[in-house]
Amino acid sequence: MDVLSPTFGGSGLDRFRQLLVSLTWRDLRIRYKQSLLGIAWAVLLPFSMMLVFTFVFTRAINAAALLPVDMPYALYAYIGLVPWTFFSASLGGCVNSLVANRNLVTKVYFPREVFPLSCIASSFVDFCVALSVLVALMLYFQATGQWTFTPSLALLFLPVVVIVQIALTIGLGMFLAMANLFYRDVRPMFGIVIQLTMFVSAVVVPVPTGDGLLARCISLNPMVPIIGAYRDCVIAGTWPDAGGFLYAAAVALTLMIVGWIGFRRASYRFAECI
Repeated sequence: MDVLSPTFGGSGLDRFRQLLVSLTWRDLRIRYKQSLLGIAWAVLLPFSMMLVFTFVFTRAINAAALLPVDMPYALYAYIGLVPWTFFSASLGGCVNSLVANRNLVTKVYFPREVFPLSCIASSFVDFCVALSVLVALMLYFQATGQWTFTPSLALLFLPVVVIVQIALTIGLGMFLAMANLFYRDVRPMFGIVIQLTMFVSAVVVPVPTGDGLLARCISLNPMVPIIGAYRDCVIAGTWPDAGGFLYAAAVALTLMIVGWIGFRRASYRFAECI
């Protein structure tokens, strides 16, 4: 049965959930349709970027000397690239989610929030697949003696880090979806900004710290403490910096609430802007 049908049974929450699952599955099928490697691309994208950055920052630049903890640079880069790829891919889908579904946006009997949320959900599937390679990398460096994994209770905090990132992504995704619907030049502008932002988010190299103007501006980026929290919990075996992570959580929660409310209030104008 078509989940978009107004006669689809169940409660409102159940219909919302089933519609979200249906759209997420549709996005995954479209993304990997007629693809030779299929969902393996979820691993190959961050893994290939890790190889490139490892070559550049260990051969041309001794970036390993700048790392805050003793670890192989490849591991440092990969654990930054996996959440960043999830973040950028989710927002890249969100920014065009309403425009790409213009035929469905005109329907009035389902919430439009499912469009950006389905983009985030499908990217989260890729995120989970890519994490499997992180485990393989950790086992490899452990076996070769280049790094030693020490389990700690901090690893239990990892789901909280993921939830905070998802909340941040939802908030920004709602804003981007609305903005691109009203102003179509948001999408190409986003492509430029997200590429530049990667280098000030501690994804592949540590960001400057201290009291300088650049360091202060970079510290406002909530993805810096989020990516740092991934490394702290998984690699360093320590708890994330409380101040930085609480700031990121506060920003994420605020953006999600404001973005969701703003999206809801503006949804009545979506059909006329398509």
